[in-house]
Amino acid sequence: MPDQEHMKKALQAYIDGFNAGDAAAIVALFAEDAVIEDPVGNPPISGHAALTEFYTNAINGGAKLVLDGPIRGSHGNGAAMAFTIEVAAMNLTIRAIDAMTFNDDGKIIEMRAYWGPDDMG
Repeated sequence: MPDQEHMKKALQAYIDGFNAGDAAAIVALFAEDAVIEDPVGNPPISGHAALTEFYTNAINGGAKLVLDGPIRGSHGNGAAMAFTIEVAAMNLTIRAIDAMTFNDDGKIIEMRAYWGPDDMG
């Protein structure tokens, strides 16, 4: 099982990769069969090809991610972060929390994004 340091570094790499416009760097953090649900309630997507398309579209939309506080670890195989998605071109912000589960190899196997209509402004 990955330790807290590994998981926190992976989530920071997720933020850094996103803000650098590097979808491949983000997808490399995920296991091949990883599943993301963004936001929770949307149909899940899985596999590197689908994740690459998802993150490429988000990056190309001009979104940037800003952490709202420190990344949180756990006593198990999960970590989470609260952040704000800023889309300047649309004058839009979304306040979100992403919870990620890791496999024994330290790769993300599940990402669930928590945000809803009341979190958009």
